[in-house]
Amino acid sequence: MESLRKIENWPVPTAAAAVVRADGTVAGTHGPAGHRFALASVTKPLAAYAMLIAVEEGAVELDEPAGPTGSTVRHLLAHTSGLAFDEDRTMAEPGTRRLYSNAGFDVLGDHIAKATDIPFPEYLRQAVLEPLGMTATDLPGSPAKDGVSTIDDLIRFAAELQSPRLLSRTTLDEATRVVFPGLNGVLPGYGHHKPNDWGLGFELRDGKSPHWTGTSSSPRTYGHFGQSGTFLWVDPDAGAACVALADRAFGAWAVEAWPSLTDAVLLEIAGG
Repeated sequence: MESLRKIENWPVPTAAAAVVRADGTVAGTHGPAGHRFALASVTKPLAAYAMLIAVEEGAVELDEPAGPTGSTVRHLLAHTSGLAFDEDRTMAEPGTRRLYSNAGFDVLGDHIAKATDIPFPEYLRQAVLEPLGMTATDLPGSPAKDGVSTIDDLIRFAAELQSPRLLSRTTLDEATRVVFPGLNGVLPGYGHHKPNDWGLGFELRDGKSPHWTGTSSSPRTYGHFGQSGTFLWVDPDAGAACVALADRAFGAWAVEAWPSLTDAVLLEIAGG
Protein backbone atom coordinates (compact mmCIF):
# COMPACT_ATOMS: atom_id res chain seq x y z
CA MET A 1 0.00 0.00 0.00
CA GLU A 2 1.36 3.37 -1.02
CA SER A 3 -0.09 5.04 2.07
CA LEU A 4 2.23 3.05 4.35
CA ARG A 5 5.24 4.74 2.79
CA LYS A 6 4.37 7.77 4.91
CA ILE A 7 6.30 6.13 7.76
CA GLU A 8 9.50 6.80 5.81
CA ASN A 9 9.08 10.46 6.76
CA TRP A 10 8.53 9.85 10.46
CA PRO A 11 11.29 11.32 12.65
CA VAL A 12 12.13 7.95 14.19
CA PRO A 13 15.11 5.58 13.95
CA THR A 14 13.00 2.58 12.92
CA ALA A 15 9.36 2.11 11.97
CA ALA A 16 7.18 -0.60 10.49
CA ALA A 17 3.50 -0.68 9.59
CA ALA A 18 0.88 -3.01 8.15
CA VAL A 19 -2.76 -3.08 7.14
CA VAL A 20 -4.89 -6.20 7.55
CA ARG A 21 -8.30 -6.65 5.94
CA ALA A 22 -11.31 -8.04 7.77
CA ASP A 23 -10.89 -11.38 6.00
CA GLY A 24 -7.38 -11.70 7.46
CA THR A 25 -5.49 -10.97 4.28
CA VAL A 26 -2.63 -8.49 4.43
CA ALA A 27 -3.32 -5.39 2.36
CA GLY A 28 0.24 -4.13 2.72
CA THR A 29 3.32 -3.88 4.90
CA HIS A 30 6.24 -1.49 5.06
CA GLY A 31 9.38 -1.52 7.17
CA PRO A 32 11.35 -4.35 8.81
CA ALA A 33 8.93 -7.22 9.38
CA GLY A 34 10.96 -8.98 12.05
CA HIS A 35 12.26 -6.00 14.04
CA ARG A 36 11.22 -6.32 17.68
CA PHE A 37 9.71 -3.18 19.18
CA ALA A 38 8.75 -2.34 22.74
CA LEU A 39 4.95 -2.12 22.66
CA ALA A 40 4.33 -0.02 25.79
CA SER A 41 0.53 0.12 26.25
CA VAL A 42 -0.21 -1.77 23.04
CA THR A 43 0.57 -4.63 25.42
CA LYS A 44 -2.85 -4.06 27.03
CA PRO A 45 -5.03 -5.40 24.18
CA LEU A 46 -2.92 -8.56 24.07
CA ALA A 47 -3.15 -8.98 27.84
CA ALA A 48 -6.88 -8.23 27.82
CA TYR A 49 -7.42 -10.87 25.15
CA ALA A 50 -5.77 -13.48 27.37
CA MET A 51 -7.82 -12.28 30.33
CA LEU A 52 -11.04 -12.64 28.34
CA ILE A 53 -10.00 -16.15 27.34
CA ALA A 54 -9.61 -16.87 31.06
CA VAL A 55 -13.21 -15.69 31.49
CA GLU A 56 -14.46 -17.95 28.71
CA GLU A 57 -12.52 -20.88 30.15
CA GLY A 58 -14.22 -20.32 33.50
CA ALA A 59 -11.03 -19.51 35.42
CA VAL A 60 -12.45 -16.12 36.42
CA GLU A 61 -15.69 -14.18 35.99
CA LEU A 62 -16.03 -10.61 34.81
CA ASP A 63 -18.05 -9.62 37.85
CA GLU A 64 -16.02 -11.35 40.55
CA PRO A 65 -14.18 -9.14 43.05
CA ALA A 66 -10.69 -8.02 42.04
CA GLY A 67 -8.69 -4.97 43.06
CA PRO A 68 -10.02 -2.34 45.48
CA THR A 69 -13.12 -2.98 47.58
CA GLY A 70 -16.16 -2.93 45.30
CA SER A 71 -14.09 -3.44 42.16
CA THR A 72 -14.37 -6.40 39.78
CA VAL A 73 -12.45 -7.88 36.86
CA ARG A 74 -14.76 -5.86 34.60
CA HIS A 75 -13.89 -2.60 36.39
CA LEU A 76 -10.16 -3.29 36.08
CA LEU A 77 -10.36 -4.08 32.36
CA ALA A 78 -12.40 -0.91 31.75
CA HIS A 79 -10.16 1.39 33.83
CA THR A 80 -12.95 2.13 36.30
CA SER A 81 -11.60 0.37 39.40
CA GLY A 82 -10.55 3.67 40.95
CA LEU A 83 -6.86 2.68 41.07
CA ALA A 84 -4.25 5.34 40.35
CA PHE A 85 -2.24 5.40 37.13
CA ASP A 86 0.92 3.67 38.28
CA GLU A 87 0.52 2.76 41.94
CA ASP A 88 -1.72 0.58 44.05
CA ARG A 89 -3.63 3.54 45.50
CA THR A 90 -7.39 4.03 45.28
CA MET A 91 -8.43 7.47 44.00
CA ALA A 92 -12.16 6.98 43.36
CA GLU A 93 -15.04 4.63 44.04
CA PRO A 94 -15.25 1.83 41.45
CA GLY A 95 -17.45 2.68 38.48
CA THR A 96 -17.46 6.45 39.05
CA ARG A 97 -14.52 7.70 36.94
CA ARG A 98 -12.41 6.51 34.02
CA LEU A 99 -8.97 6.49 35.61
CA TYR A 100 -6.50 4.98 33.16
CA SER A 101 -4.45 2.59 35.27
CA ASN A 102 -1.36 0.52 34.60
CA ALA A 103 -1.65 -0.62 38.20
CA GLY A 104 -5.07 -2.06 37.42
CA PHE A 105 -3.63 -4.32 34.72
CA ASP A 106 -0.89 -5.45 37.08
CA VAL A 107 -3.56 -6.38 39.63
CA LEU A 108 -5.44 -8.24 36.90
CA GLY A 109 -2.33 -10.14 35.84
CA ASP A 110 -1.80 -11.27 39.42
CA HIS A 111 -5.49 -12.19 39.74
CA ILE A 112 -5.39 -14.38 36.62
CA ALA A 113 -2.12 -15.98 37.76
CA LYS A 114 -3.63 -16.96 41.11
CA ALA A 115 -6.82 -18.28 39.51
CA THR A 116 -4.99 -20.40 36.94
CA ASP A 117 -1.82 -21.21 38.90
CA ILE A 118 0.13 -20.03 35.84
CA PRO A 119 2.32 -16.90 35.78
CA PHE A 120 0.51 -14.36 33.60
CA PRO A 121 3.25 -14.05 30.92
CA GLU A 122 3.09 -17.84 30.49
CA TYR A 123 -0.72 -17.76 30.41
CA LEU A 124 -0.56 -15.12 27.67
CA ARG A 125 1.85 -17.30 25.72
CA GLN A 126 -0.34 -20.39 26.02
CA ALA A 127 -3.68 -18.67 25.46
CA VAL A 128 -2.83 -16.14 22.71
CA LEU A 129 0.72 -16.05 21.41
CA GLU A 130 1.27 -19.74 20.72
CA PRO A 131 -2.12 -20.43 19.08
CA LEU A 132 -1.68 -17.40 16.78
CA GLY A 133 1.91 -18.26 15.89
CA MET A 134 3.25 -15.08 17.48
CA THR A 135 6.68 -16.59 18.12
CA ALA A 136 8.57 -13.27 18.28
CA THR A 137 6.31 -11.80 20.98
CA ASP A 138 6.83 -12.06 24.71
CA LEU A 139 5.96 -10.37 27.98
CA PRO A 140 9.05 -9.97 30.18
CA GLY A 141 7.23 -7.86 32.77
CA SER A 142 4.01 -5.94 33.33
CA PRO A 143 0.83 -6.87 31.41
CA ALA A 144 0.17 -3.13 31.22
CA LYS A 145 3.23 -2.07 29.26
CA ASP A 146 6.14 -4.50 28.87
CA GLY A 147 5.26 -6.50 25.76
CA VAL A 148 7.73 -6.81 22.88
CA SER A 149 6.64 -7.78 19.36
CA THR A 150 7.03 -7.39 15.60
CA ILE A 151 4.85 -6.23 12.76
CA ASP A 152 4.64 -9.80 11.49
CA ASP A 153 3.27 -11.01 14.82
CA LEU A 154 0.83 -8.15 15.29
CA ILE A 155 -0.55 -8.80 11.81
CA ARG A 156 -1.70 -12.13 13.23
CA PHE A 157 -3.32 -10.44 16.22
CA ALA A 158 -5.01 -7.83 14.00
CA ALA A 159 -6.49 -10.66 11.92
CA GLU A 160 -7.71 -12.40 15.10
CA LEU A 161 -9.44 -9.22 16.28
CA GLN A 162 -11.44 -9.05 13.06
CA SER A 163 -12.26 -12.74 12.76
CA PRO A 164 -11.83 -14.27 16.22
CA ARG A 165 -10.91 -17.92 16.64
CA LEU A 166 -9.68 -17.88 20.24
CA LEU A 167 -12.62 -15.91 21.66
CA SER A 168 -16.31 -16.06 20.85
CA ARG A 169 -17.60 -13.21 18.70
CA THR A 170 -20.04 -12.35 21.48
CA THR A 171 -17.23 -11.81 24.01
CA LEU A 172 -15.15 -9.76 21.58
CA ASP A 173 -18.16 -7.61 20.68
CA GLU A 174 -18.76 -6.91 24.37
CA ALA A 175 -15.08 -6.03 24.83
CA THR A 176 -15.19 -3.49 22.00
CA ARG A 177 -18.35 -1.69 23.08
CA VAL A 178 -18.65 0.94 25.80
CA VAL A 179 -18.42 -0.49 29.30
CA PHE A 180 -19.71 1.77 32.11
CA PRO A 181 -20.94 4.45 29.65
CA GLY A 182 -20.89 8.15 30.42
CA LEU A 183 -17.73 8.22 32.53
CA ASN A 184 -15.32 11.11 32.08
CA GLY A 185 -11.57 10.84 32.22
CA VAL A 186 -8.19 11.64 30.72
CA LEU A 187 -6.90 9.90 27.61
CA PRO A 188 -3.12 10.01 28.18
CA GLY A 189 -1.52 12.46 25.77
CA TYR A 190 -4.87 13.81 24.55
CA GLY A 191 -6.43 15.41 27.60
CA HIS A 192 -9.82 15.19 29.28
CA HIS A 193 -12.75 13.65 27.41
CA LYS A 194 -16.43 13.79 28.30
CA PRO A 195 -17.08 10.91 28.05
CA ASN A 196 -13.87 8.89 27.86
CA ASP A 197 -15.35 5.71 26.45
CA TRP A 198 -13.58 2.37 26.88
CA GLY A 199 -14.33 -1.28 26.37
CA LEU A 200 -12.73 -4.24 28.12
CA GLY A 201 -9.06 -3.51 27.53
CA PHE A 202 -9.70 -1.61 24.29
CA GLU A 203 -9.91 2.15 23.90
CA LEU A 204 -12.88 3.31 21.80
CA ARG A 205 -12.79 6.10 19.22
CA ASP A 206 -16.45 7.15 19.49
CA GLY A 207 -16.63 10.95 19.26
CA LYS A 208 -13.32 11.79 20.93
CA SER A 209 -11.40 14.78 19.66
CA PRO A 210 -8.46 15.19 19.59
CA HIS A 211 -7.59 11.55 19.05
CA TRP A 212 -4.72 9.41 17.80
CA THR A 213 -6.78 7.78 15.02
CA GLY A 214 -7.86 9.65 11.88
CA THR A 215 -10.43 12.31 11.19
CA SER A 216 -12.15 9.76 8.92
CA SER A 217 -12.02 6.89 11.43
CA SER A 218 -15.48 5.55 12.24
CA PRO A 219 -16.85 5.94 15.78
CA ARG A 220 -16.70 2.15 16.11
CA THR A 221 -12.91 2.12 15.77
CA TYR A 222 -11.12 0.54 18.70
CA GLY A 223 -7.55 -0.30 19.70
CA HIS A 224 -4.72 1.21 21.69
CA PHE A 225 -1.59 3.29 21.39
CA GLY A 226 1.63 3.06 23.33
CA GLN A 227 4.00 5.66 24.71
CA SER A 228 6.89 3.92 22.92
CA GLY A 229 5.55 5.12 19.55
CA THR A 230 3.16 2.29 18.73
CA PHE A 231 -0.50 1.86 17.81
CA LEU A 232 -3.03 -0.72 16.68
CA TRP A 233 -6.55 0.11 15.53
CA VAL A 234 -9.43 -1.84 14.06
CA ASP A 235 -12.11 0.02 12.10
CA PRO A 236 -15.06 -2.38 11.60
CA ASP A 237 -16.80 0.02 9.22
CA ALA A 238 -13.73 0.17 6.97
CA GLY A 239 -13.17 -3.57 7.26
CA ALA A 240 -9.52 -3.11 8.12
CA ALA A 241 -6.95 -2.87 10.89
CA CYS A 242 -3.67 -0.99 11.00
CA VAL A 243 -0.58 -1.55 13.12
CA ALA A 244 2.32 0.88 13.33
CA LEU A 245 5.43 0.39 15.46
CA ALA A 246 8.27 2.83 16.06
CA ASP A 247 11.12 3.28 18.49
CA ARG A 248 10.66 6.90 19.49
CA ALA A 249 8.59 7.93 22.49
CA PHE A 250 5.13 9.37 21.86
CA GLY A 251 5.11 13.14 21.45
CA ALA A 252 4.21 15.95 19.08
CA TRP A 253 5.58 13.98 16.14
CA ALA A 254 3.03 11.20 16.74
CA VAL A 255 0.14 13.59 17.31
CA GLU A 256 0.79 14.89 13.79
CA ALA A 257 1.90 11.70 12.01
CA TRP A 258 -0.54 9.07 13.24
CA PRO A 259 -3.88 10.61 12.11
CA SER A 260 -2.30 11.49 8.76
CA LEU A 261 -1.26 7.88 8.23
CA THR A 262 -4.65 6.57 9.32
CA ASP A 263 -6.58 8.87 7.00
CA ALA A 264 -4.32 7.91 4.08
CA VAL A 265 -4.80 4.19 4.84
CA LEU A 266 -8.58 4.54 5.07
CA LEU A 267 -8.72 6.48 1.81
CA GLU A 268 -6.67 3.83 0.03
CA ILE A 269 -8.76 1.00 1.51
CA ALA A 270 -11.97 2.73 0.42
CA GLY A 271 -10.56 3.13 -3.08
CA GLY A 272 -10.05 -0.59 -3.38
